Amino acid sequence: MQSEQSVEDWLKQNKITEVECLVPDITGNARGKFIPANKFVKEDSRLPEGILAQTVTGEYSDDFWELLGTVDGDMLLEPDPSTMRSVPWANEPTVQIIHDCFTKDGKPHPFSSRNVLKRILALYEAEGLKPVIAPEVEFYLIEKNADPDAALKPPIGRSGRYETARQSYSIDAANEFEDFVETMYSYGDAMGLDLDTLIHESGAAQLEVNFIHGDPLDLADQVFTFKRLAREAALKHNIYATFMAKPMASEPGSAKHIHQSVLSLKDGSNIFATADGEYSEAFYHYLGGLQTYTPFVMSFFAPNVNSYRRFTREVAAPINLHWGFDNRTTGLRVPDAAPKDYRIENRFPGADVNPYLSIAASLACGYLGLKKGIKPSEPFHGNAYNEEMQMPRTLEEALRGLKEDSDIVEIFGSEFIQLYTSIKLVEFEEFNQVISSWEREFLLLTV
Repeated sequence: MQSEQSVEDWLKQNKITEVECLVPDITGNARGKFIPANKFVKEDSRLPEGILAQTVTGEYSDDFWELLGTVDGDMLLEPDPSTMRSVPWANEPTVQIIHDCFTKDGKPHPFSSRNVLKRILALYEAEGLKPVIAPEVEFYLIEKNADPDAALKPPIGRSGRYETARQSYSIDAANEFEDFVETMYSYGDAMGLDLDTLIHESGAAQLEVNFIHGDPLDLADQVFTFKRLAREAALKHNIYATFMAKPMASEPGSAKHIHQSVLSLKDGSNIFATADGEYSEAFYHYLGGLQTYTPFVMSFFAPNVNSYRRFTREVAAPINLHWGFDNRTTGLRVPDAAPKDYRIENRFPGADVNPYLSIAASLACGYLGLKKGIKPSEPFHGNAYNEEMQMPRTLEEALRGLKEDSDIVEIFGSEFIQLYTSIKLVEFEEFNQVISSWEREFLLLTV
């Protein structure tokens, strides 16, 4: 499906009646519109630019009019045929296609998160390099909850009971939700997703799905699609799937770890390994870049006010910038692997991230490390949770850091950084207007 004609033929051959034209917004959620299949290939698609600049609550920042103009005009959409996937939960034969966004003069739209990732990948290509990644996505299954003031709890499994104890890697605990899992994999097969391993994580009704190593843009598209898929599969079984970083106070948070390595375009070799199988200078420089720049890009790894509740000691979330060999207490882990598979696992991103921006941020840190020849610290031995907290503790603090580093601002584009920070600051201020149950319980009559 490399041309309009071939897309049209495929739609006809498969008797597709409807097309979902999708655009990932700043949060990583799907925006777009439904178009009858017979009109999809005959008409240009447009959407308001404003959908790229909305907060998670649907509001706009004060910088909206400055950056996008005063008329809230349209942007042009270009479908990427490689992203065409069936929509197995739809009532009618339907496909989804992710679209790239362009300005009216035909330039890649600077506020499109998919374009931001493409921008970072182009930097690697210019150096004769190709990053390879593999995401691991954690999420919770949750009992349906229509009251935002009520605490969330896991659904009842097929045994008729709630989970109450830690069940890491438990086969039986995962089988409690076998019907959901089967639906999830069935949808994944229908949509052509490279889903690999499934495990039961530490939390009650917390699962993790691993993706096969591959192209960063393709895998960002897959994670974007998987989140929709998981929510739909859960709804089919009358439960929720949530990718909140910390949905339940008593349970661990959910992460989206990113395994990453870099290949040479010239010969396909892994630049993290020397010819004699040792870790290369490039490996250490990439690691140094991640250590140096991660504090500045934390708002891409932890993009919501809830994200920072995940970073607490002893619950499988990193709290500092240490790295180590096969050490899960560090934020940057180097798994045991053969030289051709040498890679770095970035454990900072939460499950609530925009997949395009979180992958772009991780790759940008590594790229800057390679370009600047940044040396990392010595590998950490022991329990990094016993060390000092080094990371931002709030979204506001992380956003201040994002604007402070000139290298990060330049690589992402100053206008994009301005828009992103302004959107997320609006969310932070809205959150600060909410009075929590903790405040009512402990402060109401005691201060």
